[in-house]
Amino acid sequence: METSCIAALLDPFLDTPLTALQLEQISTYIDLLLRWNSRVNLTSIRAPDEIVTRHFGESLFAARHLFPRGADTPVRLAAPQPPHPLASPNPLSTPPPGSEIYPRLLDLGSGAGFPGLPIKIWAPEISVALIESNNKKVAFLREAIRALTLTMIDVSAARAEDFPAGQAQVVTLRAVERFTQILPTATKLLSPGASMALLISEPQLREATRLTPTLHWSPSTPIPNTKARILAIGTKICKQSGT
Repeated sequence: METSCIAALLDPFLDTPLTALQLEQISTYIDLLLRWNSRVNLTSIRAPDEIVTRHFGESLFAARHLFPRGADTPVRLAAPQPPHPLASPNPLSTPPPGSEIYPRLLDLGSGAGFPGLPIKIWAPEISVALIESNNKKVAFLREAIRALTLTMIDVSAARAEDFPAGQAQVVTLRAVERFTQILPTATKLLSPGASMALLISEPQLREATRLTPTLHWSPSTPIPNTKARILAIGTKICKQSGT
């Protein structure tokens, strides 16, 4: 797919244009997705234009709100966290306590890689783990990472429930099955002060807030060119000392 067409389709979702490299990566990603989708059910959307707007547009809309300066906003770990044996040591390795690091993002139920892979393209220096239990989709994600020459990104076939608590500065969820069941688990993965980003429909927001009492939710943001899709971001409330 031509990068100029991709740029035009993504314009409503972004506040700053993508670089030539980012557009080339998205073009490569789309070509790979279409080839694999003929053999593996990765997405029900077949038209390239719709893949750009529905999948990449929505994912990059979340990316620009989570990382408004790309990866140039380091965060601090509240406490040292041990590396998890299910993840590779590079993307989820733990720096010395108190040191500044780039955000560690866990994308739960990645499927064909949305929103985790486009967020990684937007902010290439962040550390990302894509969590997906379907082995065929895991194979696709690993091939996509190789084709896009991305680093500091890992794919795990483990369940979210198998990861220890407090491992992430950002958790993302989009089109996840058993949405209401996975939310409490996703919340436990957040470190104090970390953020959860949900790409959901407006009616799902009330249930999400009910199931996450330890999160403070900012006002939701409508996703461009959709009827009822929103971006909702909640921040894990830090416990006060002595309570």
